Amino acid sequence: MTKIMKWLSITMLLLAVLQLPVASHPVLLATVVCASSLLLVAQALRAGKYSWAVGFLAIALLFNPVVPIARSGRDILWINGVGLAAFLAAAVAFKARPALTVLSITNRLPRRESL
Repeated sequence: MTKIMKWLSITMLLLAVLQLPVASHPVLLATVVCASSLLLVAQALRAGKYSWAVGFLAIALLFNPVVPIARSGRDILWINGVGLAAFLAAAVAFKARPALTVLSITNRLPRRESL
């Protein structure tokens, strides 16, 4: 779910930075980015990356749809750009680790084959 929301936020922020139709729906943009930020805060806390958690908590507050912060047109473009950069960096930093199979968990010593 976090991965889907992260890429949805990247797409919406990219469209907003390019000033395409999503920019005319600021509440939708703010809701998606805020929800994705909160999911990334939880993921960062689980991974022990507290500086990432603080950064995405700040993004969640900036894009809060319940109590929006008044901004000028130039500030909105700048904040959308910073949000886009943060989500792109998170996409690289929070790569999904492959799940271990049952055999790899139970078999502590890998089999060795003789040459």
